[in-house]
Amino acid sequence: MSIDLVVPKEVELPTLLDELRKLSWASADVLMAYARGGEPPYGFPKSLNVEEGGDGPVSAADMAVNELLISGLKDNLAFKEWDILSEETSKEKTFQQDNYKKDWCWILDPLDGTKDFLQGSENYAVHIALAYKKKPKIGIVLIPEKNELWFGIVGIGAWFEDRDGSKNHFSFSDRLDISKLILVSSKNHQQSKLNNLLSTLCFGETKKIGSVGCKVASILRGEADVYISLSGKTSPKDWDMAAPHALIEAAGGMFSHADGKNLVYQEKNYSQSGCLIASHGKSHQKICQKAMDFFSLEEPKYFV
Repeated sequence: MSIDLVVPKEVELPTLLDELRKLSWASADVLMAYARGGEPPYGFPKSLNVEEGGDGPVSAADMAVNELLISGLKDNLAFKEWDILSEETSKEKTFQQDNYKKDWCWILDPLDGTKDFLQGSENYAVHIALAYKKKPKIGIVLIPEKNELWFGIVGIGAWFEDRDGSKNHFSFSDRLDISKLILVSSKNHQQSKLNNLLSTLCFGETKKIGSVGCKVASILRGEADVYISLSGKTSPKDWDMAAPHALIEAAGGMFSHADGKNLVYQEKNYSQSGCLIASHGKSHQKICQKAMDFFSLEEPKYFV
């Protein structure tokens, strides 16, 4: 795939990646300062807890990283013909799809894995994705506490770097049989419908961690093999999925609906509803088929 399909023709990919590195590690500094109750860098205010009349560390961290990323993308890159959709600013657009009309769109989640962040876990992340015509082309997943910055460029490849810039390669596991695959699942979001599906699939083991980005990174490290999202009363949003989607696809894995259809971004309410499956790709079709068999027997009217 030629570079002009993953970035605008007017943008040099190496220059863009350098800027994303700077923004990502700056975001790491901000988040870790808030996580430890320290003084955040770059002039951001120290968080106030609720008793002090503030919104607490999560709100402060979210908004600080959101401001850092958006100002960096707007001020430090000459190309301006792209939209920016962020979890923290999406409501300012009142979820109106017509506000995002450009072919290129940044999709940002300044803090994915909020509960893990609050609980002092290392499994929170920053998601940065660049989409072209509603398909993610570049996915960046920063995991500050692990000192990992993951890059995925669809059609080119995936890797991760540490703060010193050392480049490291990923390694999917060799597990193939569904009964031996390791599922990575949420610690804090459980529902009976998903549990029933997972009981039917009979994976070999389940590991529970937060953040979709952290889940997908665990698949790329070979620590897990599959992740499944099933909508309940609410659905995940574009900013939850876009960067991890591009990352695992760039690595040669797969991320799709259970019926095999592609995820599409910037649609109504930016929701990614239904049953979504990400995997190392080696058993993806078998997993999807077993999931579809479950829905046809248990919930034939459930749209996946």
